[in-house]
Amino acid sequence: MKLTFLGGAQTVTGSKYLLEDAGKRHLVDCGLFQGLKDLRLRNWESFPVPPSSISSILLTHAHIDHSGYIPRLVKDGFNGPIYCSPATLDLCSIVLPDSGHLQEEDAERANRYGYSKHHPALPLYTEQDARDCLGNFRPVEYGKRSKFGEFLCFSLHRAGHILGSSMIKIDDGATSIVFSGDIGRDNDPVMKPPVQMEAADYVVTESTYGDRLHAASDPFQDLTEVITRTIRRGGTIVIPAFAVGRAQLLLYYLFMLKREGRIPAHLPVFLDSPMAINASDLLLKYHNELRLPAGTCRAICEIAKYTRTREESRALDGIATGLPAVIISASGMATGGRVLHHMKRFIGDARNTILFAGFQAAGTRGARLLAGEEEIKIHGQMHSVRAEIVKLDNISAHADYRGILGWLGNFTSSPRKTFITHGEPSASQSLKEKIIKDLGWDAVVPEMGQSVEL
Repeated sequence: MKLTFLGGAQTVTGSKYLLEDAGKRHLVDCGLFQGLKDLRLRNWESFPVPPSSISSILLTHAHIDHSGYIPRLVKDGFNGPIYCSPATLDLCSIVLPDSGHLQEEDAERANRYGYSKHHPALPLYTEQDARDCLGNFRPVEYGKRSKFGEFLCFSLHRAGHILGSSMIKIDDGATSIVFSGDIGRDNDPVMKPPVQMEAADYVVTESTYGDRLHAASDPFQDLTEVITRTIRRGGTIVIPAFAVGRAQLLLYYLFMLKREGRIPAHLPVFLDSPMAINASDLLLKYHNELRLPAGTCRAICEIAKYTRTREESRALDGIATGLPAVIISASGMATGGRVLHHMKRFIGDARNTILFAGFQAAGTRGARLLAGEEEIKIHGQMHSVRAEIVKLDNISAHADYRGILGWLGNFTSSPRKTFITHGEPSASQSLKEKIIKDLGWDAVVPEMGQSVEL
């Protein structure tokens, strides 16, 4: 086998790993690059190998940084099967068309207001392109060993990150490799913990939080304090949230805070993301992946008022003006989506709060706001930042470095080599040093485009 890192190398986005065996090419993950402009431009480059030469894709989970390039790859000639868990297929049926729709909207808006350097601005792919690629998906249950090449077999194992998230183990009868995908937290209040893997010749592990530990503070208390002080100012809390996973976790926390009387029971909560609404509906279908009983899942989903249409979304800004409320809307790093319209409306008022609830990749609006920028560009116009900008560091769906080391430490023997990916350079390097020191393993941080013979 030969492994080539086409994405997710020294960056948190664009995860793509090319695995070649017996003259066949396979991809593990096929994500969009996000964040810094230099990264985003890579989405428009010619794929390093002809898409038609790729036999199959194995997908760890549905987040756009792992799945979002699939429609473009299919559009450019890929026509093989895409293997994933059933929940990942259901989520991709939501997130990929939404991604195409948002890209069409962004291109249309850029052309209307003339703030793109490209004439005309075009979407990377359309909503229809995304719907067309769904016919290539092949759902596979956790733990089932399936053949996908002349000698290759794979199996999926629960990763505990979001619904359907999987670790993938691949072997050709002689050599085995495990791809961690995004590793969930052992103590996540909603998701069941990740499965402990025990052996592999090679491991590819994420390192999103490879250089830090999650805050030891109580997320219930932190969220209570943010909401309470914003209410006292008469302001609105706008939460940019990843539509799949994070939005549902936030609903859980708000449900519990209202039930325990920590925040007013009458405080309006709006979920303004059709994708997040549809993803929330899947909690009931796949509640076997959750720690929560079906009845609690149903109650969590009912805590918010859903705004599905554009008209309902626009009306929110009027409803919430002068009325304390919580608006949860995508995208989680404020790179696009409906949340940008709410940020334009509320970011200039010191009574309000913009609350980030997850990792913010370098170059994203979220990262720039958290760095203290006093003006931010949205839809081609600059907006003064007067709202309180807050980040919760204790509700991430990723394991921190202690969690990653704990997962790796369960292996019964040392892999030949561990590849550290899906992290900013400092995070990946830090995790490498910890793996070498604490586990005594051979660990490396690969570069973009690097190939390794396994």
